[in-house]
Amino acid sequence: MTEVGIPTEERIRRALDHLRNDTTDEYEHLTWFEPNEFVDPAVAKLERDRVFGRVPTIVAHGSEIPKPGDFFTLQMPRNNVIVVRQRDGSVKTLVNQCRHRGAMVEKEEKGRCRLFSCPYHRWSYDTDGTLRTITRDNTFGDADRDNRNLVQLPTEERHGFIWVVDDADASIDVADWLGPEMDAILASHDLGSKVTTRVNVFEEPVNWKLMQDAFLDGYHIQYAHPNTAAKHIHTNVMAFEDFGHHCRFMNLRKTIDRWIEEDPGDRDLVEHTTETHFLGPNSTLLRQPDHYQLLTFRPHPTDPQQSRMEIRLICPTVEDSGLTEERYNRLWDKNVEILIAVLHNEDFPILRDSQRAMASANAGNMVLGRNEVANQVFRREVQKLVGQD
Repeated sequence: MTEVGIPTEERIRRALDHLRNDTTDEYEHLTWFEPNEFVDPAVAKLERDRVFGRVPTIVAHGSEIPKPGDFFTLQMPRNNVIVVRQRDGSVKTLVNQCRHRGAMVEKEEKGRCRLFSCPYHRWSYDTDGTLRTITRDNTFGDADRDNRNLVQLPTEERHGFIWVVDDADASIDVADWLGPEMDAILASHDLGSKVTTRVNVFEEPVNWKLMQDAFLDGYHIQYAHPNTAAKHIHTNVMAFEDFGHHCRFMNLRKTIDRWIEEDPGDRDLVEHTTETHFLGPNSTLLRQPDHYQLLTFRPHPTDPQQSRMEIRLICPTVEDSGLTEERYNRLWDKNVEILIAVLHNEDFPILRDSQRAMASANAGNMVLGRNEVANQVFRREVQKLVGQD
């Protein structure tokens, strides 16, 4: 496989040198910012419109709706939607609103159907959003049926993921948004051959940017997770690559410690690392030895102090894993149990308190350090999007 960017083993050895020297890759400058960015409704609306309404974001892995008619519903930052697999294998995203009197046409979180039917007056729609039935249409009058279809949002399936731009008037080009480097990196992971085995959703009283920041941060591990992650991952040691809208960085596991004093030569050290991909503007993809974790952060449609976090475990199929179905399920159940315990006991309490602190009348400005390089890229790219005319 042709590598993209700096070769893996070169990045690992750069990180190992940082570990020896108590250094890390750094951003070019400190960045100051204000607490109102996390509490101001006007800022939140700009982000919904200019970030989520303009660029593709991941809403699911394609394996979650494998067959025609499979669907799930979702509250996006700007629209309540139905994401549904079509008869030709493509995916469409439909605004979940009947074009008669505005009732929600689908209430279930997920399922399979041949059509969507409004519970109010039983207007029905095909899974591609085309208006199918106006009940008692002989008395209704001329409704201009061609203009009464469900509204569609731009949608594309690429690298196993379903991407949506949350604005019906926008267009979508995932490869262009990813750029050649990150597009090739995602292709190299062959994520389309894998499946989502677990999805966990958390609604938290925290701004989405605070949530995303926490999962790009290698600086807090020793202090926020002393008895969990810090036992396994080194703090403040990162080999980093900047790909514009996105970035990639490598953290070292403590199993690499024997090579601090000893030269590893040309040994393959990848088993001693965790690799993280920031997929702007709101997702973190972690490559683990035997699976991937996708963390997605989405703002509330009205409240800047609320957000939704989704965690997906993306794994080989049961057949490809070589495990029995029982062992397979036990493995991923245990993995999720450990992850959720860390979130509930360690990450979320700190983030909830941070959000409360941001609302203080005299909250002072804050600063990102040069060592918080992935956080710097996240902030830089959001600010670029929000600042667009």
